[in-house]
Amino acid sequence: MSHLIAPSILAADFTNLQRECEMLEQSDADWFHIDVMDGVFVPNISFGMPVIKAIKKHSTKPFDVHLMIIEPEKYINDFKNVGADILTVHYEVCNHLHRTIQEIHSAGMKAGVALNPHTNVSVLEDIIQDVDLVCLMSVNPGFGGQSFIENTYNKVTKLKQIITAKNSKALIEIDGGVTDANARKLLDCGADVLVAGSFVFKSTNPINTIKQLKSV
Repeated sequence: MSHLIAPSILAADFTNLQRECEMLEQSDADWFHIDVMDGVFVPNISFGMPVIKAIKKHSTKPFDVHLMIIEPEKYINDFKNVGADILTVHYEVCNHLHRTIQEIHSAGMKAGVALNPHTNVSVLEDIIQDVDLVCLMSVNPGFGGQSFIENTYNKVTKLKQIITAKNSKALIEIDGGVTDANARKLLDCGADVLVAGSFVFKSTNPINTIKQLKSV
């Protein structure tokens, strides 16, 4: 399988969100990556269900919804109802992660687990076979436009070893500071999905930038 590109809507021009969605539809992007922040788990607030429901009208590609919120289990069906195809929760906020993953699957979505930069990938060893996606944060969550944390390469390599050893089908997604300068190395370490926000939306030609990341 060739790698997937999931541009992060958080970096889009919110005054022209329909136009940005239509651009992604025409591009080589595989997924829409949608960051939901609550101002509690992370020091920022982004958007919630009404915005996701609105942009779903202008898109046919899968919605990769990344919940940076406390108590995500309360909102599983709500996010399903507004169009999420993949729902990712943070390991750091889930006391009953296995149950939450089961509930996401029961709602008809793929289940992802995100890890903050300080969280060791080994915490997923006992659950990796139940997970469809692992989102490794390569910046501290909460803000766009941060610089990439170099230790991410080591985490990707270790996580890939766990996935292989446990015969899991989980994809490895990298979220934060992804550019054409580190994309190839991340893929070589074992990454499958690259999230790119500022690098795509702040570029002079986002469609070309997405194509560039897709063909790395």
